[in-house]
Amino acid sequence: MPNLSTAHQVAPLDSKQLADLDIQLLVLDIDGTIAGKSNYIREPVKQAIRKAKAKGIQVAISTGRMYCSALRFYHEVGSTLPMVAYQGAWIQDPATQRIHRHLPVSRLRAEQLLDYFESEALRSLLSVHFYINDQLYVREVTPETQLYAKRADIEPMPVGDLRKVLTDEPTKILALCHDTAVIDQLLDNLRQQYTPAELYLTKSVATFFEATNPAVNKGEAVRYLAEELLGLTAQNVMAIGDNFNDIEMLDYAGLGVAMGNAPMAVQAIAQWVAPGVEEDGAAIAIEALIL
Repeated sequence: MPNLSTAHQVAPLDSKQLADLDIQLLVLDIDGTIAGKSNYIREPVKQAIRKAKAKGIQVAISTGRMYCSALRFYHEVGSTLPMVAYQGAWIQDPATQRIHRHLPVSRLRAEQLLDYFESEALRSLLSVHFYINDQLYVREVTPETQLYAKRADIEPMPVGDLRKVLTDEPTKILALCHDTAVIDQLLDNLRQQYTPAELYLTKSVATFFEATNPAVNKGEAVRYLAEELLGLTAQNVMAIGDNFNDIEMLDYAGLGVAMGNAPMAVQAIAQWVAPGVEEDGAAIAIEALIL
């Protein structure tokens, strides 16, 4: 059994509270949650997930990754539910190929963001990614894009002017910069320009700024899976995540678990904080709270 000594609860949960929650759905983020530096799910985590499934608990993946990039993790955890990709902008069932939900960014907003990213102050600092029809389009392949593509196991398509591909609306827009201060400033500036009713803006890691349709976030996507597809309530859901794009999901779930490597603001909204991803924290949380 994993070592529970490095885990802690934000608020104590006794066995009665856990029983009252009646967890029937376990929702897992990928990067920083079940996959760490190695970009693979370690055996203790896979084992804990298998045990949860053996108890009759359904398992879902909820990620900011592209659908095609997340598929191998989906199959590794043995999920049979539709997969939540692109922060919830794209929900698709790999078994039937049915797309349950696709909420892209409008062309107008995409063009506005691109104008901003290509301003004199930012153009040389950012790698801009447009995700259209589960393909990644970039102006040019930068070192940041190469690292991203290697981890995601996808092939970026350089097109020069990204306006060329805006005949279709992007599922998600991402701006990368190795300087985290630039990303923080970008997020602050754009949150002053756009209300939550116009764009959903977040960070999935410290160097990734992400923008999606305003109706999109992981919390809403998990609510759709739980309530509309499975007939469950939030009290039946346990979700594990590690970053700002997981906040709505952790907030929605009856039991929200943050990883020990999560920013403190994310840990603060969770009910339980597991050890970090490199310590198999997801396995420890599943053992402690489900098994």
